[in-house]
Amino acid sequence: MKILTALILFLFCSNLQYAQETWTLEACVKRALEKNISIKQSQLDYAGSEIDKQGAIGNFLPNVNIGSSHSWNVGLNQNITTGLLENFTTQFSSMNLNLNVNIYNGLQNVKRLHRANLAILASQYQLEDMTENVALRVANSYLQILFSKESLAVQKLQLDITIKELKRANELVDGGVIPKGDVYEIEANLASQEKNVVDAENAYFLSKIALAQLILIEDYQSFEIANETYDIPIADILDKTATEIFNYAVGNKKDIKISETNVEIAKKDLELSKSLLQPRLSGFYSYSTRIGYSDRFVPTGEFGTNTIGFVEGTNDKVLAPYAKYKSESPLSFSEQFDLNAGQNFGLSLSIPILNNLSNRTNVNRTKINILRSVNSLEQKKLDLENTVNQSYNDAKGAYKAYVASQKLVKARKSAFEYAQSKFEVGAMNSFDFTQAKQRFELAQSELIRTKYDYIFKLKVLEFYFGVPITIN
Repeated sequence: MKILTALILFLFCSNLQYAQETWTLEACVKRALEKNISIKQSQLDYAGSEIDKQGAIGNFLPNVNIGSSHSWNVGLNQNITTGLLENFTTQFSSMNLNLNVNIYNGLQNVKRLHRANLAILASQYQLEDMTENVALRVANSYLQILFSKESLAVQKLQLDITIKELKRANELVDGGVIPKGDVYEIEANLASQEKNVVDAENAYFLSKIALAQLILIEDYQSFEIANETYDIPIADILDKTATEIFNYAVGNKKDIKISETNVEIAKKDLELSKSLLQPRLSGFYSYSTRIGYSDRFVPTGEFGTNTIGFVEGTNDKVLAPYAKYKSESPLSFSEQFDLNAGQNFGLSLSIPILNNLSNRTNVNRTKINILRSVNSLEQKKLDLENTVNQSYNDAKGAYKAYVASQKLVKARKSAFEYAQSKFEVGAMNSFDFTQAKQRFELAQSELIRTKYDYIFKLKVLEFYFGVPITIN
């Protein structure tokens, strides 16, 4: 029972600690880079390219194969010693070693190794590009939560003000300062304000879910970001021109480097295709031996004679000598291994002349692929230039909008305070007062929107200039 109680307390404390955990932008980015599935896929692609390089290195090594077999022959078989057909069972073992080495094949192995190195470089760029994009997406989602959080705080503040105004309006009605109808307008505004709070809470909750899903956190109910205040960052990047930012991006952004590497890979594919048109020279060597397990017939050193005919006229016998054999056990394994060994070696030359035009068509196809890769690279650069220019203009425009919103809030606040003072003395009706208040609320909401819109667009511009993603 004590153990069960301790376990329950431990789980409760663990859940409480997790529920109280808050996530900074740095922590969110770190988790996203560890858990993101697209990044894991890019990591696997990189690992696969490393394996391809090992295969390219292996092409420089000779092909070496060792084989062996053991067979049983049962029934009518030819006796390899006497050459006669006999009914018996024999066993044989055979072993062989084969070696083949490329001497010249149009330098295909060298070119495949170069291509494998380029593929590794492309995979590395792809992984880094994916990492940067995921970090930017996390920052955007994080800023969206901050925006929703500040918007919710403003709506709650306005709701509190409206509640106080309704109380004050009832007091003014009781004092005969304003008519009862003015209270109805404020009550309607209160209901609208309560709805705005609910909508802001929903937007805040959905923005948290979006970030939690992005960094693969399942318990989004207790997910909270760090309670920090983020001010407008110093915009040093806007002191540079769009051309300066583009020149840096085109020389350092990973998606451009990927396209440049793909052009080099396409060129290397062309070299490989052309190498198939060249002669191929290879060397080969093989060693084999055979082991028998049947008894063998060996000469005894004695000779006998057989009558093979008679001399015509004298009728004398015609005799032919023959060697006498005896049966002995088979030779030892080591003796037969050396005695029955054989070797074969030589050179093989292959000159391609006509292969259904397959090699020629491959060469022409790879030439087209080079042009496609070059066009893709140029399009990437054009897209990047357009994106940088657009981001630069967006950031400058967002800053101007933010400055204008600050001025608007200041003016709307003064107008609201003036309307509030007139309403409290009965010099303004509730409709005009509510209009002044709503304009002030809209100005506050617009200020928050322009603030985070500017921060994000500034971060995007810094992203293209290689500035680390932070929002402090």
